[in-house]
Amino acid sequence: MLDNFPRGTICIEDLEIGMSRHLTKEVTDRDIELFAEVSTDRNPVHLDDDYAMDTIFEGRIAHGMLTAGLISAVIGEQLPGHGTIYMGQELKFLGPVRPGDVVRAEVTVLTIDYGKRRVTLATQCTVGGKPVLKGEATVLAPSKKFD
Repeated sequence: MLDNFPRGTICIEDLEIGMSRHLTKEVTDRDIELFAEVSTDRNPVHLDDDYAMDTIFEGRIAHGMLTAGLISAVIGEQLPGHGTIYMGQELKFLGPVRPGDVVRAEVTVLTIDYGKRRVTLATQCTVGGKPVLKGEATVLAPSKKFD
């Protein structure tokens, strides 16, 4: 048995359908600026107030993948946690996230394939209870057993 998983990691042997974890984060101007720098996505809808006012969003919005990154944080830190390998993600962006919005990112276990260590997770982000992102992730979960 491997006992070196950090506290909070949930190995595949302990996962159950319906388990859920979440985090909340306020998206700041700094977050958007740093994401633009790291990703090199400098679309002015994210960075320029005047430009963004003339778009369908009528103001600046966070990068969609910044919001999706919060899902990655829940998966990598909480469910299943450290040692999880992200295999795939389907996303639908349902609404904008603006600077100052508090995003709730949540994942819920949908299916478990213990033999392959694969887990399917429902993924969603909300702002003020309103969905802004929905999707489904497939991950390889850590195991207590040696391969």
